[in-house]
Amino acid sequence: MPSINPERLLNDLKTLRSFGASGNGVIRTALSEIDLESRYWLAQRFADAGLDARLDSVGNVFGLSTNPGPAVLIGSHSDTQPQGGWLDGAYGVVSALEVARALAEDPATKNFGIDTVSWMDEEGTFFGCLGSMAFCETLDPAVLRTATDADGRRLADVLVQAGLDRQPPVTVQPERQVAYLEAHIEQGPVLDDSDDRIGVVTAIVGVREYDIHFIGEQNHAGTTPMRRRKDAARAMIALASDINQRFPETASDVSVWTIGSLSLGTDSSSIVPGEATMRLQLRDPDEDVMDRLESLLLEIVAAHDGRHGVRVECQPGERLRPAPMNESAQRCLASAAERHAPGRWRRMPSGAIHDAQILAGRLPSGMLFVPSLGGVSHSFAEDTDEDDLVLGCQVLCEAAINIIKEHTR
Repeated sequence: MPSINPERLLNDLKTLRSFGASGNGVIRTALSEIDLESRYWLAQRFADAGLDARLDSVGNVFGLSTNPGPAVLIGSHSDTQPQGGWLDGAYGVVSALEVARALAEDPATKNFGIDTVSWMDEEGTFFGCLGSMAFCETLDPAVLRTATDADGRRLADVLVQAGLDRQPPVTVQPERQVAYLEAHIEQGPVLDDSDDRIGVVTAIVGVREYDIHFIGEQNHAGTTPMRRRKDAARAMIALASDINQRFPETASDVSVWTIGSLSLGTDSSSIVPGEATMRLQLRDPDEDVMDRLESLLLEIVAAHDGRHGVRVECQPGERLRPAPMNESAQRCLASAAERHAPGRWRRMPSGAIHDAQILAGRLPSGMLFVPSLGGVSHSFAEDTDEDDLVLGCQVLCEAAINIIKEHTR
C-alpha cells in the first residue's frame, strides 16, 4: 500500500499558507490577486506531479491523470474567508496532490487514475460553490453575468481581467471519474472533544433560510400607552423566544437553527418601531426533520400574526437540500480509518457546506474530517495537529486506492 510523504505534504501546505498569510491565518479571497497567484502555483505543483494541469473558465485548478481507466477526483477549495484559517479547504487540495504523488511513486498503483482539483469560490465571495457548480453543470448562467462581491466588483469583469474567460470550461466526466473524495478539517468540536482522529461523513446538512417580517405602527415612545402600541420589535423578540423554546421538541440531535440578522425600521429609542425583520436559518442532514421544523415555524408565525396589532409574514429564502454521502465511499473511508486509527474514528454528519455537497449530485462522493483544535474555524486561530493532517491524508490515499480497485475488478 503506498505511503504518503508527511514532510512533502506539510511543506506544500505551509507554502500555500504563505499566499495571503496574515499572522496565524490567511486572507485569500476568491479571485483576489493573491488567490490567482496561488492557483498558478498549484497548477505548477499538479504539473510537477505528472498531471495535466490547467485552470478553467471560472478559475478551478485541475490536475487530470493521463492514465487510462477509472479515476477518482480528489480535492477541495483554496479560497478563504475574508479572515480565514490556513487549513479550511487548503488541506483537502494539498492532500489530493499528495495522494496523486504517492500513487504515482508506487509500482503497484502508478497506473491508477487520480484527478486533483482546487475549486473556485466555495466561500461565496461572489457566489458560493461557484467552481464546483460550474464543473457539475448546475450553475445558472446568469450568475456569471450578475454576481458581484461585497465591493461591487462584477464576477464577469474579474474573470476577463484575469484572462480566465478565454479558458475552456472543464466539466464532470462520469464515464471516467467514478467517485469524488474530499478531506477537510471538521470546523467543529466533535472530534477534538471525543479524542477521535477521523470523521467519516455520512451526510452534509441541508440549509433553509427565512425572512420574517413584522409590520406594526411607528409612534412616539413617550406618549403611546403600552396597551395602544403596535410594536414590531416586541413582536419579533416574542416570536424569536418561541422558536428557541419550541424547536427542541421537533429537532434532531444534530439540528441547528440561527437567528443571524435582526433589523428595525428605526434606530431611535424614542420611537416605537413600526417594522422589523429577522432572518432564520435551519440546518439538518435529514430532509424530513427540516420539513417538520419548517411546519413548526409556520405554525409559530401563524400564532403570532396579529398579536398586539402586528402582522407577521414569513418569506422563504435559500434552500439547499441535504446531500447523503455515497455508501461505498463511506465504506472505503471507514475501512481505511479503522486500519490507521483503530477505534478512534466515527461516522458523523457535516454541519458545514462543502463542495462535496454539489459533487454528490453527479458523482458518488465521500468526505473525511480531521480534528479542528478547540473546534475553531473561519478564524485566524484555526489549527490541527500535524499528526492528524498526515493521518487523514493516508486514510484518504487508501480509500482512493480501494475505490479504484472496486472499479477495475
